[in-house]
Formats: sequence, structure tokens, C-alpha cells
Amino acid sequence: MKSPLLISLALAANVCLIPAHAQEQKTEQKTEQKVEQKTQQESAASAIATSASNPAVSQEATAPTAAPVAVPVLEKIDTVVGTGVEAVIGKTVSVHYTGWLRDPQAENQRGKAFDSSVGRAPFNFNLGEGRVIRGWEQGVPGMKVGGKRTLMIPSTLAYGSRGAGKGVIPPDADLIFDIELLDVIKMPEVEKIDSKLGKGDEAKSGNTVTVHYTGWLRDPKAKGQKGKEFDSSVKREPFSFTINGGEVIRGWDLGVQGMKVGGKRTLIIPAALAYGAREVGNGLIPANSDLIFEVRLLKVSAAKK
Repeated sequence: MKSPLLISLALAANVCLIPAHAQEQKTEQKTEQKVEQKTQQESAASAIATSASNPAVSQEATAPTAAPVAVPVLEKIDTVVGTGVEAVIGKTVSVHYTGWLRDPQAENQRGKAFDSSVGRAPFNFNLGEGRVIRGWEQGVPGMKVGGKRTLMIPSTLAYGSRGAGKGVIPPDADLIFDIELLDVIKMPEVEKIDSKLGKGDEAKSGNTVTVHYTGWLRDPKAKGQKGKEFDSSVKREPFSFTINGGEVIRGWDLGVQGMKVGGKRTLIIPAALAYGAREVGNGLIPANSDLIFEVRLLKVSAAKK
């Protein structure tokens, strides 16, 4: 059972924060690649068979004659070149952005604006973790703090045939984003306190784990720093998620790794690795809240190949 308080997708207001879609895109790409490979193999086999049965048929005659299909590419246009720290894979970046539907007939190809962080808190994400669309993962690296870049993103690197936001982004829509890189952040660490060491399978990146948990707002003045309790699975079904699958807050991905089945661990998670500047659950978790979770690891399932 998926807890809505732990699934970053369900809580994110930003349409570019759709890790589940990113995962579906990967699956679709693998399927398409397999189909394409199979078709190419069948075509090659047919050509070989034809040549073998008719020696007069040259290799040139059996070669494909169809014009290659142009693959849509990501366009990156730097309007301001930054001079600060560079955004690279593995770093956390803070940006402001505005997104439009791409319309070749509109001024500067900018059609309807569908989302913007300007006037809100900046948007932070970790590069290389698949938590944003691939156009962002490929388009933001190389920027430097202070820089501004326009990304022309084909639908295949955005939301593809599914679209997003219940029609806000239609299927097969190409997108344009103006992005300003505000900061490259050194993230704080999750404090991990093991109250019981498990003896079973170890939780590793890519594993699907099943846990019971209880979460509190961190309050330095409260006993054990445990302020108001905001959620618990203990009286419900256990909660399952895939480590580094973009399904939970980052503090969980980092904090649960290394546990063994049967173990109990307390995670003290800074706001930057939880929900950041976002308010969650109509104020249940205020913006910029540090959190404490007690986690009991029940099961570890091997990574899917």
C-alpha cells in the first residue's frame, strides 16, 4: 500500500516532477527497442535468404532504400552564461523555470504557458535520479549558477503520448522551458540510528522493500526530538517502495539502504531531503520541516532484471 505522505509524485505541484512517467518512458523505450531490433533482425534474415537463393542479387540491391527517420533532438539555447558552480550529474540543483507548449506559429514558438516556479519557492531536484523528465536531465547539466537556458524538448523526452496534468500538457506535446540556475547545493546528510540490527537480507539500491514506519515532525524541545506525529503504517498495511525508484522522499532512499530484514532504524531527515519548501497534507507537514521516522524493515525483494 502506497502512503500518500511518502510518494513525492502525489505531493509535487510541479508538472515536471513526474518520476512515475519517467519510469514508464524507460519501459516503453525498452519495448520499442526490442521491437525495432526484432524487425531489423527479420529484415536482415530476409535479405540474406534472398541473396542466398538468387546470387544475382547484389548486396546493394538488398540494402534498405528507405530514407532514415529524423530523431527529434533536444535544443539548448543559453541566453545568459553563468559564472558560478557547474551543474553536474549527482548534484542537487535549485532552479526557477517557466514552461510553455511549443507552437511553431506562436511568437518565439511559445504557446500556452502551463507552469512556472517564478513567484513561488525555487524548485530543487537531484540530477541523474530520474525524478524529472529526460529533457531536464539532459538539458540542465553543464549550466553554471547565474545562467539562463532555454530548452526545446521533443515530446519523446517529455511526456510522450500520455501527456500530463489531466490535459494541461496534451499527448505528444513538444515543450519549451526557460530555466535559471540559482544554486548547486551540497545536500545535508540523513542521520541514521540503529536501535536493532537485522540479520536478514540487506536493502540495496533497486530492491523493493516492505516496511512499517511512524513519522514525527522534528522538535528539538520535545522528548527524543519527536514533535507531532503525522503518519504511521503500524495500524495499517505495511508500506512497499523501490529504493532509488523515485517513489519516496530522498531521505528514505538514503536512509533505508544498508538495513537488514528484522532491523529497526531511526531516520532524522533534514527538510532538504524531505519535502523542502513545500507544505504537505494541507499543513500537516509545514514547509521546511525536518522529520523523524522510525522504520522497521520487514522484507527485501531482489531488483528486477
